[in-house]
Amino acid sequence: MIDKIPALKSQLIVLGLGEEKYQKLLLKAAKERPDNIAVFLKFDEQLAHLIEAGADIFLMPSRFEPCGLNQMYSLKYGTVPVVRRTGGLADTIVDFIRDPEKGNGFVFDAYESKAMLNALQNAVKAFQDQKTWKKIQKRGMRANFSWKAAAENYVKVYQKLEYKKKG
Repeated sequence: MIDKIPALKSQLIVLGLGEEKYQKLLLKAAKERPDNIAVFLKFDEQLAHLIEAGADIFLMPSRFEPCGLNQMYSLKYGTVPVVRRTGGLADTIVDFIRDPEKGNGFVFDAYESKAMLNALQNAVKAFQDQKTWKKIQKRGMRANFSWKAAAENYVKVYQKLEYKKKG
C-alpha cells in the first residue's frame, strides 16, 4: 500500500515503533520518496502532538485499540482521523461516508491494506471539497470526551436502569 501514497497527491509522516519488517519497509519507502514520506522510528510525545496538530489527516489503522487517545487529540486539533473500526476508535469516530450528518472521520472495517487505502481515498476526496472538509473538522473539534460528559452519560444509564427496575 505504501506505493499508493504518492498517487493520492499527499505526504505521509510515520512516527513510532513496530515490527522490524515494517520499519525496514517504511525506511526504504522514505529513502525512495523523500518528498512524500518521512519516517521517525521512535516514541516522542511532543513530536506526535506537533504532527497531529499540523496534519490534515491522522491515520490510525490499529488491529486492537482498547481506548485510543490519539484520535481524540486529532479531533481537537481539527485533524480528521482515518481509523479501523475497533475498540475505542469505533466508540469515538463516526464514518463520514456512512453518516454524512454526524461523521467526524473515516472508518474501515477489515484489517487489510486495501480497506485502509479505500478509507484514505475517501478522506482525500472529501478534503478536495473544503466546505465539506471544514464541516468534518468542526464536528470533530466540538466532540466532548471529558470526564464530566462521561459521568453525565453514566448517570443517564443508571437512571434508565432504575426506572426499568421500578416499572
